Amino acid sequence: MQIGSHVLASPTALAPMAGVTDRPFRNLCRRLGAGIAASEMLTSDTRLWRSRKSQRRMNHVGEPSPRIVQLAGADPIALAEAARLNVDLGAEIIDINMGCPAKKVFNRHCGSALLADLPLVARILEAVVAAVHVPVTLKMRTGVDPEHRNGVNIARIAAASGVAALAVHGRTRADQYAGAAEYVTIRDIKSAVPIPVFANGDIDSVQKARAVLDFTGADGVMLGRAAHGAPWIFRDVNEFLSHGRVPAALPRASVRDIIATHLADLYDFYGEDDGVRFARKHLGWYFEGLSGSRDDRRMLMAQEDSVRQFAFASAWLDRWVDGTANAA
Repeated sequence: MQIGSHVLASPTALAPMAGVTDRPFRNLCRRLGAGIAASEMLTSDTRLWRSRKSQRRMNHVGEPSPRIVQLAGADPIALAEAARLNVDLGAEIIDINMGCPAKKVFNRHCGSALLADLPLVARILEAVVAAVHVPVTLKMRTGVDPEHRNGVNIARIAAASGVAALAVHGRTRADQYAGAAEYVTIRDIKSAVPIPVFANGDIDSVQKARAVLDFTGADGVMLGRAAHGAPWIFRDVNEFLSHGRVPAALPRASVRDIIATHLADLYDFYGEDDGVRFARKHLGWYFEGLSGSRDDRRMLMAQEDSVRQFAFASAWLDRWVDGTANAA
């Protein structure tokens, strides 16, 4: 697959998720096979960029190409200027968020709220595409609500505006994350536009990835929650899509080393206090997937500094590798 001049190494993408897809996690997923990984959503209001959170979201030091910055906003001029500034800082693709259903985003008429205003969608996309020389992509949902699935119209507007690729979550704005994703609209969108389309929503296994691609005709799949605690899912999906076989599970020692590297990267990126806090979130997902016992998970969550947290996690993982760890 190609987005602008960027030829992707695989048809799998990491979905941008606030509080999850920071630079350490993006880099980890890229090493494990994700073809692209966009930043966490960054506001187009440049007055807020001095905050520690925004500064971290704009930090792409050592990140592999293509570096993707996702922007959220409702003002075409502000979004265009934010796009220009991020390209100057090294962004190689600008992604516009029209998919987030969170109240704090929706209430500012950003994210999925934009799906109800097609003229504004057109103005935003035309302004951003005209402002930068790098590809512009769009993350969207299938429509406003199940009675108003206008995703095909939005996709056509995007293609006509010069957007280079789409990622479509198979739920409407009103659905939030409830119920099951539907892929009929994604199939209709792919049939309606000549640009690459990533299918997103409830893709949690290699078989589901293959089935969704076959049904929709999409060019790639975007994985979000399925990567929590299992970033190697990109490696597995790529193998299945390329060769039709489920790869052998990673050796336990390799999984242990992946987690240890992730922890070290989190401590380095965030520092002591925030590093422990963000590592705790990821460790919870890892331990749940590895069937750590409830008591072990409780003790892990109680560790209050990086030295103790890393030591406890490492000791448990060593026992897990040897087959002597307590199971859930």
